[in-house]
Amino acid sequence: MKRIVFALLAFIFVFNLSAISQTKTDKKVVKFVIHTEYGDMTGILYNETPQHRDNFVKLAKSGFYDGTLFHRVISGFMIQGGDPNSKNAKPGQQLGSGGPGYTVPAEFNKNLIHKKGALAAARLGDQGNPTKASSGSQFYIVQGKKVPAAQLGSTYTPEQKKIYETLGGVPFLDTQYTVYGEITEGLDVIDKIAAVQKDGSDRPVKDVKMTIKIVE
Repeated sequence: MKRIVFALLAFIFVFNLSAISQTKTDKKVVKFVIHTEYGDMTGILYNETPQHRDNFVKLAKSGFYDGTLFHRVISGFMIQGGDPNSKNAKPGQQLGSGGPGYTVPAEFNKNLIHKKGALAAARLGDQGNPTKASSGSQFYIVQGKKVPAAQLGSTYTPEQKKIYETLGGVPFLDTQYTVYGEITEGLDVIDKIAAVQKDGSDRPVKDVKMTIKIVE
């Protein structure tokens, strides 16, 4: 009888270790690198937005983003890319309507804000997109500006207000567009790209190509 009880306890112990290991695996942070001629931007994807995380990983691993452009750049706001139609696009060609043929359901989280370096999903406007579903591939990276805490509402924590005051961002986009990652190294690259010469459609006059790799 003692042997049976001991064996049962041993099984439970091993099972629990396996469960703990699986939990740690599930919470593993996914890292990525965006290569550009202006430098590399290294970042992480949030586990709090699993659908966007997994979709970004799938597209990046398939090479979907390689050779695409940062086709819309607004200094003090953001740099946008991910349109497959931007590959080998002709000068002056209108971009921004391409995608993989599907959208991703919104995954808003009040704890994930549009601070400088935030990676967020582009989407169609509210009129034609009442559920605020995200583009299947297009994204933007926030540059933003510093925002005084007095201009932020009571929904922000003291920590979030400090981030907006010191690092900057675009708080008016919070809970309107899904933030699903952030740049952790290479924030200066955002500034370099945001400063390039643009045409009337905010497209860089000189193409800013990217390659995205998932760091295993």
